[in-house]
Formats: sequence, structure tokens, C-alpha cells
Amino acid sequence: MAKKKGGKNNSKRLVVNDDSRIFAFVITFLSIVGFIIALLFKRDDKYIMHYAKQSLLVFFAFVVAGASALVPFIGWLAYPVLYVISVALWIVSWVFALSGELKVVPLIGKYGN
Repeated sequence: MAKKKGGKNNSKRLVVNDDSRIFAFVITFLSIVGFIIALLFKRDDKYIMHYAKQSLLVFFAFVVAGASALVPFIGWLAYPVLYVISVALWIVSWVFALSGELKVVPLIGKYGN
């Protein structure tokens, strides 16, 4: 007899309408501008604000990557790696925003709560 897996899931399930999912995607796509839009227009929506905070963290990852380029030698080597990681986190945040679940972006998402 097959057993069901009962492992932990690091996402929270909410009932989210399609408008909130699309708006969350747009916010994560626009990064810092999306965060400001969410603060101005959708402050009461828990799902949208969760992904607005996640997009702000991804924006800071890009800032750290850019700042590393200013450090001679080591920063010049670290910048491409940090930039690729930041782009990957950005794309992951898009997918998570469209999922309908409250998920955190790997590596940095836990700091947004």
C-alpha cells in the first residue's frame, strides 16, 4: 500500500482571486516601483503586500550585486555571480506570485516577514 507523504511545506495556502495573483506578479516584475504601487493602492491585501515585500528584498539583492562591482578585484569577480543569483531570485518571485500561495523567495525571503 502506498503511503502519502506528509512532509513540511514552507508555503501558506490562501484563497486568492486571479486579480490579486496578476497584481502580485506585476508588483514583483516592477520591483521597487511595484512596491510603491502596492503601498499606495493595495495596502489591505495580505497576498499582494507579501509579494511587495519579497520584491523589495529582490531589489536589495540587485543593489548589493551592483555595490559589489565597486570593490576592486574581489567585487569584480563577485558581481557577475551575484547578478545572476539576483536575476534567478527575481524570476522565482514571479512564479511564486502567480502560484496563489504565500511562498518566500529562497535565500532572502525570510527577511521580509
